[in-house]
Amino acid sequence: MTPLKTCKSLFSIVICLISITVITCQQIPEPVSGLAYGFYKSSCPRAEEIVREEMNCFLNNNITSVGGFLRIPYHDCFVQGCDASILINATDGEQNSPPNLSLRPEVLQEIEKIKEKVEAACPNTVSCADIVVLAGRDSVHLSKGPYFEVPTGRRDSLNYVLGSDITSAQLPPPNSTVTQLITRFVLDGLSGLDLVALSGAHSVGTAHCSAFINSLFPLSNRLTSSFAQELLQICPNQRSNNLTVMDKATPFVFDNKYFINLVEGLVLFDSDTALLQNSQTSSAVKSFADDQQEFFGQFAESYIKMSMINVKTGSTGNIRKVCSLLNSESTNHKNLTGSMNMMYAETDTIRTAS
Repeated sequence: MTPLKTCKSLFSIVICLISITVITCQQIPEPVSGLAYGFYKSSCPRAEEIVREEMNCFLNNNITSVGGFLRIPYHDCFVQGCDASILINATDGEQNSPPNLSLRPEVLQEIEKIKEKVEAACPNTVSCADIVVLAGRDSVHLSKGPYFEVPTGRRDSLNYVLGSDITSAQLPPPNSTVTQLITRFVLDGLSGLDLVALSGAHSVGTAHCSAFINSLFPLSNRLTSSFAQELLQICPNQRSNNLTVMDKATPFVFDNKYFINLVEGLVLFDSDTALLQNSQTSSAVKSFADDQQEFFGQFAESYIKMSMINVKTGSTGNIRKVCSLLNSESTNHKNLTGSMNMMYAETDTIRTAS
């Protein structure tokens, strides 16, 4: 059996096993102008299937990377909109701003590989921006979370944000207050409820000590004594930058354990604990901790809303041939896979996993 057939077979099995998590009563947001559910139904009928197959193949062997696929849409959409500008690999680009140095190289490389497969099936048809959103959605489903439809039809940006200060200002750090978080979300048409639901992505993945070291030195009273001691074993001093899971019970399963942990004082970031310091967000945290299906439904709605922030459509964007390069730079691009492997190997020294 060839590797491709094996992946297809495994994909079918996974879908059968976790089909019970499909959101059937989803509050479906209306697509913004230019987007549609099933946008590629005629122009590239297998587009979403190809993304799912490739994601399943990759996560079967790299489940620890699942959280990385959820970070990409967030870090893309909140900076200049959901336009794949985060994927441009440039020394003065978004990837090299401090909040993005921890984006996982293997995730960026996998998105490029998915684009290559989709491009082979349907040249110059499916945008990198749509692949980012679809891969994020599929990472949720393939880690036992809900399946939900997302609108497509985004175009890729013609540029990227210059300067790390601008990018950093758009992405709230892990020590943000609840007021700062809500204010930032409202700027892009999202609510406090969306903030809480999307924070549930912290149910999967990992974080470095540097993201929460200020809660250990000095020791913050937001942490339970036993949890603080566990973290100090992983991060024994202020220079530590080891990796730990964000949910030790089910670290690579998309579920509502994050909210249970949050209520019990077992979360890593100040920005997580901050959600308990506002009546609206605190109420949502407790509801999601009590009812996983309620969380799943709201996450789907909030993810779709986030995926439509400042999208490019029509002549405001284009379809990149290579996700990491603007089209003007990719005209003479050769040996895509080899070039991507070399590029991400070179940048791996300045990135840290997440």
